[in-house]
Formats: sequence, C-alpha cells, structure tokens
Amino acid sequence: MWFRNLQLYRLPAGWDVDVAALDARLSAHALAGCGAMDMQSVGWLPPRDDERFVYVSNRQALLAFGVEQKLLPAAVVNQMAKDRAAQIGEQEGRPVGRRELRELKERVTDELLPRAFVRRRATFAWIDPVHGWLAVDAAAKTKAEEVMGQLIKSVDELPARLLKTQLSPGAAMTGWLETGEAPAGFTLDRDLELRAPGDERATVRYVRHHLEGDEIRAHIAEGKQATRLGMTWNDRISFLLTEDLQIKRLAFLDILKEESEGQAETDEERFEIDFALMTGELAKLLEALVEALGGEMPAAS
Repeated sequence: MWFRNLQLYRLPAGWDVDVAALDARLSAHALAGCGAMDMQSVGWLPPRDDERFVYVSNRQALLAFGVEQKLLPAAVVNQMAKDRAAQIGEQEGRPVGRRELRELKERVTDELLPRAFVRRRATFAWIDPVHGWLAVDAAAKTKAEEVMGQLIKSVDELPARLLKTQLSPGAAMTGWLETGEAPAGFTLDRDLELRAPGDERATVRYVRHHLEGDEIRAHIAEGKQATRLGMTWNDRISFLLTEDLQIKRLAFLDILKEESEGQAETDEERFEIDFALMTGELAKLLEALVEALGGEMPAAS
C-alpha cells in the first residue's frame, strides 16, 4: 500500500474519525455495480478483502472509492448505426437524416449496453486525524473531486478544505531554483517545468537534467515561473511538486521500504506495516513541505 499521488485537504484540529459511524455511512453508499442499462456506477468498496469499509491502523484510516464503467467505444456504436442507416437507405430508397441517425445510435447503445465489458477502478483516500490530513491518491484533480464529492454525499459533515500555504508553490519553487538552494531537508531533483505568463504561456521542460547553471536562471530572468519541480525529502521520498500544490509521482525510496522487510509473515501483516510506514513518513513530509512554503494559510472565518 504505497500512494503515488496526493491531492491534499486539511481537517480542523481536534476532528476525529468515528470509525463505526463512518463505516456505516460508507456501507450505505456501497458500489452496487452497473445495471444492465447503466454506463457507470459509483460507490465505496472495502479497502481490504473483508467487509469493513474503513481500514484503520494506529488511528490512520484508509477508504476506497470505486467506479464501474461499461466499455462501449463510440466508434463501434457509430459504425453499427451507419450500417443500419445504409440498410434503411437501400430497402426504402431514401436517405437517413441526422435525427434518425441519432435515434439509431441510441437504439444500438441500448442493445449493446447489457453485453458490454465492465471495468472497475478504485481510488484510495487517507484520513489522518492526528495531523489533520485528508489525502486522495489521484493524479488528476477531477478524480480527487469525484472522491470528495461522494464522501461529502455519504457523510453529513466533513470539514475538509483544500490546503493553502502562505507562499504559492510556483513562487517558492522559482525562488529555490534561482538561489540554487533547496529548503531544509529537501534536495532538488532533475525534473522541471517552467512556464511564461501571458497568453502564449511558453513552456520549457527538463527531464533528468541538471538544474544548476545559467540556463535555468536565464529562463527565470525572462519571467518564467516553475510549475513543476522534482524533489526528494530526507533521502526517503521523492516526488513532483506542482504549482497548485499537488504531489505527484511519489516514490518511497529503497531505504524506507527496506525497513519493512523481514517484519511480516503474512500479507495482512505486510499491508499493516507498509501502511503504517507510509502514513508516518507522509505526515512528516507534509509538515516539512508546509513549513518550506511559509506555513499554512489560516482558514477563512
């Protein structure tokens, strides 16, 4: 259990998880699966192979949001509708208009839906009431918002808000590059995206490229600002920080994963150890990152 991305939300101090109540809420909105005529179905899944909808270890909670989607390519529907339109044209000696073609597509979709393959995906969320974090393991904001929307629908009161810091990540990353100095505990890696302001928004990307030297500073002097920057924290976790405070491409380095080796005898023990290591390290990383970004912005009253 190692997250790959973090979309970060803040929980107020003192807020805690009532596990039994949360489990009951999520189970009432469980993923039921797609019906014969459904294109998509959403709901909660047990994070592990049991009946619990909230996995808890050391006061850290794990949730799993599930989506089932029917795989019905538009190209298949369009081709079948065109074939039927051609048959109508031959049999009745008339062209098929746009409205009738649209209706043919709808009928073809209704016929194919019950036989379409179903794809299921799960997106995980981590709740840390000890340090006040709620994080969704999603690379795209839309997927994180999908999870949060379902969570708000399932839970009466969820006082979560997006994390905001005193320094914007873009300005902070640009400053670190300009001075060549990373904040305490961090090193700058070799992945970078710089973007110019204005309508054209000229963009320069570096992949596995040394970021020292005059070339980077010249781009900054021209007005470009860092929008993505690869970083490593304490030689334990590497990641890509974005201008809108997303953490992507999380990689827990070997020195961290080696700490869990040899400690577990079963898959369940290994999962519990990995989850404890991951959440413990991420809490420390997030505290250091917020400090590097000037501290947290107070919540609006």
